[in-house]
Amino acid sequence: MELKRIATVKSDFPDKFGIPRQSGLADTTAKIIFEPEYRAAEAFRGIQDYSHLWLIWGFSEVLKDGWKPTVRPPRLGGNRRVGVFATRSPFRPNSLGLSCVALKRVEFQKSLGPVLVVSGADLMDKTPIYDIKPYLPYVDAKAEARGGFAEDVKGEVLEVEFPGQWLSLVPEEKREALRQVLAQDPRPAYQEDPERVYGMRFSGLEIKFLVAGRRLTVCQVENLCVEDRRWSL
Repeated sequence: MELKRIATVKSDFPDKFGIPRQSGLADTTAKIIFEPEYRAAEAFRGIQDYSHLWLIWGFSEVLKDGWKPTVRPPRLGGNRRVGVFATRSPFRPNSLGLSCVALKRVEFQKSLGPVLVVSGADLMDKTPIYDIKPYLPYVDAKAEARGGFAEDVKGEVLEVEFPGQWLSLVPEEKREALRQVLAQDPRPAYQEDPERVYGMRFSGLEIKFLVAGRRLTVCQVENLCVEDRRWSL
């Protein structure tokens, strides 16, 4: 079976570091730009009647060298192995991801055709999309579902301290999403050095921060060069 890329994601995350670990954890905005052969308006007829969509996509940055039956999830500290099919690890036989996003609107652009604007995306810029399906609450929402080890390690959010001098450099419409991303603690679970400065790129900016205990403090925000700002939505 050959998978065809039907669309490409345009998001505020040019790198893997800092992307929310699951969809829906932050109100991040992304756009889905379709390939020319899939831009027929009738292919989107009725999609606006749904509030949420399932995206089937590819882990495009994963270096493949076969696969292994067990993986070490970062949220378990990187030293405990579990079965690959009990995780959402990108290191799988087929590097496919699944995300549930909220459909904010459909923009009909002359040059790009229908463009889907979604929120809650956990996707890196330029991620390939292979299919889109509607989220159906009456069958997809399972109140009695169990979350396995993921329920045990979902953790608490961090308190984010964002000094005004740095916050003023972030576009107002991006501030809340960025706060939510930082509150989820972008660091690997096994890194606890309170003096280490971490950096992540978001919406054409370099965000630098430290974490001590349950407090994350932004210590610098830098505008990236013009060519890097192409990721800003």
